[in-house]
This record gives sequence, C-alpha cells and structure tokens, in this order.
Amino acid sequence: MEKIKIEAQARQKAGVRGELSKLRATKQIPAVIYGAGKEPAAITVSEKDLLAIQKAGGNVIVELALPTGVESAIIKEVQYHVVKDTPIHIDFQRISMDHAIETVVPVVLVGECVFAKANGGIVDHALREVTIKCLPGDIPHHIEVDITNLTLENHITVAGIKAPKGVQILGEGERTVVHVLMPKDETPAPAAAPAADAAAAQPELSATKGKKEEEGGEAKK
Repeated sequence: MEKIKIEAQARQKAGVRGELSKLRATKQIPAVIYGAGKEPAAITVSEKDLLAIQKAGGNVIVELALPTGVESAIIKEVQYHVVKDTPIHIDFQRISMDHAIETVVPVVLVGECVFAKANGGIVDHALREVTIKCLPGDIPHHIEVDITNLTLENHITVAGIKAPKGVQILGEGERTVVHVLMPKDETPAPAAAPAADAAAAQPELSATKGKKEEEGGEAKK
C-alpha cells in the first residue's frame, strides 16, 4: 500500500470562535486524528497536502509529521462546504501496521460482458463499494470484478468476489454486485379484429331481418 508523508500542525485554539475561519482563509484545513487507544488530537493540514493524498488514491496511508512525532493514519472522512465545495474538515484514523482494520474500497468492473454484447443486455453495476478487513499494508486501491462470463443466470454477489491475498470482504454474501438486465419487450399487443370481418357479417343480418319483414307483411294480407 502506498504511503505519503505530510506536515501537520497541532491546533492550539480548537473551539475558539472564528479560529476555524482564519485557518481556512490561509488554505489550512482543520482536522482531528483519533483511534489506537489514544486521545483525539486537533490538528491542521494544508489544502495542497490534501490534494496530494487524494491524487495518490483511496485509502492511502498518511504519515502525519507532528511536533510530537509521526502518526500513521488513513482518512476516514472529508467534509466539504455545501456551496463552495471546498474542504472544511478532515477525520484521520490512527492505524498500526500490524493490526487489521476495516475500511471501504471501490468495486471496479473489468472485462467485457460477452452475453450482454451479443444479446443487447445491460450490465447493471449494483454495488460500487465493499467493506474489507486487512492489515493497513494490504489495503487495495480497489477490488476488481471480471464480468466477461456474466449472464442472466450467473450474476455476481459479494460472496462471489475474489479478494486479494490477505483481504477479507465483509457484508452480506448474497448481495448482488453486478448482473445483466434485458430491455423490456415492447412488441405491440395483437390488433383488434379488422373492421372488414364485422362488415362481412352485416349482410346476413340484414337478409334475415328482411325475410322476417316479408313474412310479417304476408301475414297481414
């Protein structure tokens, strides 16, 4: 697993009114680091360093160089401004390289579904991320799922994902990850009987009616 080292500063005035706005104005992001049986610590990191972490990929191990020493962590959450879409807070979770942790990784489809291509089907990627458990050094950037042999009958579930070495995939094993959908049959319903058929029956009715009228007329005479 890739590591990236960044500088971080202890946040001395955590909770002071207006302090967070001042930090963000200087491109510093308020953050907190917690876990591993230690007390949470308020820190700050630069926007530039956050971009470097995100560019390195998901679940990258971050080595935070603090005045008290280096802390290994992963990003658990980044909060963004609802209007400006700028980062306003980061949650870091401390990790130990020899203790397994749980985290979420994306599911990436690879290959081309032969069945869908030949039959006009649609590949539906129903589950786009899964929860895994492993040592921090074994965390993958993503989990690959091969859809080459996917058909209507053999959809892929969580239990059917082939996990990388040292990685345990958690969650409901029967949950569908990807399957094939076929477009609904839009064949028009059978048309009603042609008007000509109804017309063909009409002369017989008329003839019968005329015959009865004739017989009725003779009886009157």
